[in-house]
Amino acid sequence: MLKRYLVTGLLIWIPLALTIWVLHMIVTSMDSTLLLLPPQWRPQRWLGYDVPGSGVVLTFVVVLLTGVFAANIIGQRVVRWWEAILGRIPIVSSIYRSVKQVSDTLLAQDGNSFRRAVLVEFPQRGQWSVGFVVGAASVGISPYLDPDSITVYVPTAPNPTSGYTLIVRASEVRDVQMSVDEALKFVISMGVVSPPDGSPSNGERAGS
Repeated sequence: MLKRYLVTGLLIWIPLALTIWVLHMIVTSMDSTLLLLPPQWRPQRWLGYDVPGSGVVLTFVVVLLTGVFAANIIGQRVVRWWEAILGRIPIVSSIYRSVKQVSDTLLAQDGNSFRRAVLVEFPQRGQWSVGFVVGAASVGISPYLDPDSITVYVPTAPNPTSGYTLIVRASEVRDVQMSVDEALKFVISMGVVSPPDGSPSNGERAGS
C-alpha cells in the first residue's frame, strides 16, 4: 500500500517538477539576452529590481523583427550573404547546414515540411515505425525508382532530429489517424503519449 502511494505521488510530482525545470531553464536563458542591452536600457535600471521573464519579451520582439526584416528583399539578401559567410567556415558550416535543414523541415510551411504521418515497415518486415512523408523522390534519383516512390523520414526516439530517410513505394506505407504534431509527440514520448484515436485508418494502405 505504501509503495503504491509513493509511486502515485511520484507520477504526479515528476512531470510537474520536470516541466517547471524546463520552463525555468528556458526563461533564465532568455533573460540572459537582457545583457545584450546597454545598462541604461535594462528593466532593472528603470524599476530598481529584476523582472523575471522580461527576457522572454525581448526575445519575442527580436525574433519577430528578424522575421519582418528577412521577409523583404533587402533582408533576404543579407541572410544569403550571412549564410555564404558561415558556409566558408570549417566545422561551423557543417553544423549550421545540418541544423538549418532540420529546422526548415520541422518549421517550414512550404513543400519541404512534413506532409502527413504514416506507418512504414522498418527496420525489417513485420516491424512498423512512425514516419513522415516528406514528398516525392528526388529528381536526381527518381529515374531509378518506381514512379510512385515517396520519401519518408523515420525519426529516432526520443530525439526526432536524427533518423532515417527511406524511399519506398506509396503503396508500402499506411496512413494513420494522427496529425504530424501528434505523431511527433508519440515519437518523443517513446510511444507513451498516444492521440485519442490513433488507430490506423482501417488498416488500409495508402494508395491502395
